[in-house]
Amino acid sequence: MDNKAERRKFLGSLIIPLLIVALMWVVKIVEVSCGVNLGRWGVTPHSLHGMVGIFTLPFLHANWEHLLSNSVPILVLGTALYYCYPTLANRVLLITYLASGLITWCIGSPDSTHIGASALVYGLNLFLITSGFIRGNRLLIVVSLIMVFLYGSFIWGMIPSLAIPQNISWEGHLSGAIIGVLLAFFLRKEGPQKEVYHWDEEDEEDGEDDASTGSVSDESTDSTTEKPYWDVPTPSDEELTVRYRFRH
Repeated sequence: MDNKAERRKFLGSLIIPLLIVALMWVVKIVEVSCGVNLGRWGVTPHSLHGMVGIFTLPFLHANWEHLLSNSVPILVLGTALYYCYPTLANRVLLITYLASGLITWCIGSPDSTHIGASALVYGLNLFLITSGFIRGNRLLIVVSLIMVFLYGSFIWGMIPSLAIPQNISWEGHLSGAIIGVLLAFFLRKEGPQKEVYHWDEEDEEDGEDDASTGSVSDESTDSTTEKPYWDVPTPSDEELTVRYRFRH
């Protein structure tokens, strides 16, 4: 792929993540401008009213710092997702978005309300990390290692004893992580796979050709090969007798 096509692919991978982040910021600007608190529309576990939050969860944030801390990962992880898995990205994003909110609704405490895009962040991060390693593709493994380096510390956000004192939704983080890992395994046969090098294919084809023609070659060799010199029948005495006639 040339530089121009590479640039076009990268810019195309930015579109959906940018739209998501833009919507997150628009919601927060409207909330602050109008002086309203939209946090009540987050996920409230085990509540019928709280199920609305499954759809609104990633777009509601407590403050600007919370919004900014989720915006950068969404851009980075979302772009990596669309760049590396263009045929799977929409499915992965949509399933992670909805399923992480649903699991949070199921496992969260009834007296809590969950907001923020961190569940989506955890889902995309764990999908990229897990999928890269199980596929064995070099580019995807490199992306996985980068995600571990950038966001590997996110694992602490899934531990209740560390998250609860900081008012962090460990349930949302865990829900996203679970979905990300499950999607990586269920979709492992789709999208980019491990590279097969040209010389590997030639070796396999040569092996198949040899296997398919081996019996014929053996037969033809047997039929055309001369017998060894010692495997010659012994002549009779008559054949060995030479008669000489002399003229006087």
